[in-house]
Amino acid sequence: MRSRHLRGHRHLVALLASLLLLLGLGGTQAAYSQPTPSGASAEQVLTWTAGDDITKYGSAPATAVAGKATIVFENSTATGNTMGMPHTLTFDVSDPEYNNDIPLNILANPNDDQGGKHAVEVTLSPGRYRYHCTIPGHTSMQGILVVTEAGGGDDTSAPETSAKAEGQTNADGAFVGSASVTVSATDDGSGVDRIEYALDGGAYTPYTAPVVVDQVGAHKLTYRATDKAGNTAAEKSLDFTVVAPPTDDTTPPETSATVTGEKNADGAYVGMATVTVSASDTGSGVNSIEYAVGADGAWQPYTAPVMVHDPGTYTVRYRAADKAGNRAAEKSVDFTVVATPPEDTMPPVVALSVAGDKNSDGAYINNAKLTLTATDDRSGVDKIEYSLDGGPYLAYTAPVVVDRVGAHSVAYRASDKAGNTAAAQTFVFAVASGGGVPAPNCPEFDERLTVFVGTVDTGIPNRVTNNRCRINELIEDEKEWTSQALFLKHVKKVTDALLKEGVIDQREYNRINRAAKQSGIGKPGQTEGYKKILDGSPEQFAQWEQVGGGKFDLNDDGSITSRTDVSGMGMLWFPVRKYGDFSLKLQWRDDAPGTGNANGGVFVRFPWVHDNPEEPNPEWVAIKYGHEVQVLDRPDGDMYKTGSIYGFDRVGLAGAGVTQKGTWNDYEVKVVDQHYSIYRNGVLINEFDNTAGQVFEPPRSDDPGTDGRRYASGYIGLQVHSTTDVISYRDIRVKDL
Repeated sequence: MRSRHLRGHRHLVALLASLLLLLGLGGTQAAYSQPTPSGASAEQVLTWTAGDDITKYGSAPATAVAGKATIVFENSTATGNTMGMPHTLTFDVSDPEYNNDIPLNILANPNDDQGGKHAVEVTLSPGRYRYHCTIPGHTSMQGILVVTEAGGGDDTSAPETSAKAEGQTNADGAFVGSASVTVSATDDGSGVDRIEYALDGGAYTPYTAPVVVDQVGAHKLTYRATDKAGNTAAEKSLDFTVVAPPTDDTTPPETSATVTGEKNADGAYVGMATVTVSASDTGSGVNSIEYAVGADGAWQPYTAPVMVHDPGTYTVRYRAADKAGNRAAEKSVDFTVVATPPEDTMPPVVALSVAGDKNSDGAYINNAKLTLTATDDRSGVDKIEYSLDGGPYLAYTAPVVVDRVGAHSVAYRASDKAGNTAAAQTFVFAVASGGGVPAPNCPEFDERLTVFVGTVDTGIPNRVTNNRCRINELIEDEKEWTSQALFLKHVKKVTDALLKEGVIDQREYNRINRAAKQSGIGKPGQTEGYKKILDGSPEQFAQWEQVGGGKFDLNDDGSITSRTDVSGMGMLWFPVRKYGDFSLKLQWRDDAPGTGNANGGVFVRFPWVHDNPEEPNPEWVAIKYGHEVQVLDRPDGDMYKTGSIYGFDRVGLAGAGVTQKGTWNDYEVKVVDQHYSIYRNGVLINEFDNTAGQVFEPPRSDDPGTDGRRYASGYIGLQVHSTTDVISYRDIRVKDL
């Protein structure tokens, strides 16, 4: 074995880390080192030992009696282990020919916490247990433990054995062509349990039928038998010779060899090379194959592929002979083995560069060009991925140009060929209109992460399409459709184009169209459609009115942003109509400068703000007689965070669902009777019931109370808090419930 594998003990010690993983592959494992509890007793102690030898255990019991037993396995300096070599004692539970009720697997080495000596208590059953070492290269460390019934040890005599060879012989007594060897055994006591044989010095094999030997040459068949009481007969042997039948075959065998294994860029085999030799002969047949390593290596019988582990340059010679005695000319293969490189546990290094002209606020004018690079000095870069604006990770193949006006974020990462993935990094930036790139002409603004059709979430990423609009913006699920058939026809037309362009696949196409049917949009009595009251057009913006301090400006992309040069706290409100039970949807973005967070809010159900007899300041009418749904992600300061009903129902920062500053947030305020539900990015973050008698918390001297003052209907407004609390709103729509 040692010559075949071309490696010494030192190489096996180096493989310990990988061997420990392999130990777990062979059946259920018992605890590796469970010492017998103090004071515990067993009827018998069975001891195995191991040392430096990798071909056999130092000692091992052959028989035992059924019942409790303490199994001791010692692999220590005391038992002859001077090299620190680990060994295992494993009971095989995979072969039905043997007992499989004890899944024992003990790993021991002189340097473990018990000095290499371990003990486990088991209960043995009558029959045979096969044991072996599970470490590769140690397969000859094996044996059989015979367990007899307690009290059944009267039989102490081994079986009687004999063997004979039969076949056609020549004048010299040699068998012509082949010999058939029959082995027999008898036992007058407990009876024969098994017969085993070994041919020409090989390992013992169970004997089940006559052994036919047709290889030309001298042979020795060794045999033995064991009875059911565990008595094994002394080894005997039978010598015989096989000669080739008369033949006119003068042609030697055809031979070839192949070398396999993992190669590096230089063609060298990494860690191991396997040499496979084959031979064929159409005349008398192949009789033997031999191989030798190196120019001076000894010839050895070839019985299985030759594995070469140690680094170096090798020549493996090979030859074959047929049964007529014709020997093929010697051939050889040359190859190189190099050590396995150290395990790669380091992820790639990823870098992002952003190109484009910036304005005075640091925003990229018209577009930003994102370029990603990654390096890995070990296994090499396998892939680079990026996620734009919270979308799915996509394979990076070329620079990404972002030209939609607004705030953006890109997350990026890379993986190497060893499977290591770098932690994602995020870069936040903004694109501003410079007049060179017009805003996309999209039917709606909708930058949610996934495609919604009505209230049905498809789970499909809300991607930017080839016309720079997102999928959801093209579906127009918030438009007032007069029939469902018309809406379904529209969705099919949109998805047909997206499928053709490769924006969506067939599975996503089917899912979106199913969601359109499930949404019920356009059915009689279906009120899924929302009416926009701020769509980004100057005409709709002109319908709103500013009261108090502050001011909002309309941006090129259709959003509105509070001014930094107009001081005071005020409100932009929509005086066109009042709303009773409703769902108000909008998007807001925290654009506060520096590291701070903006303070804003949405006012609902307040009365007409002008000429109010009890409150002369219009901006305070909404605060005192309506409700403010707070917008504030600041970790300090005001205790009312996003989603709070200001002064009445508090939501802390943990419940607010904080997102990164500069990111658009979906906000829904749903009011039915006096029940308020607040959703942020599709997640319910607060519910509030406006009951009689509630007052501000903490109390305020100017609180008018609740006697009819928290109205069942009213107007809608947006708060501007100060010049530093910069906040943007867009896509405001309302649905009557």
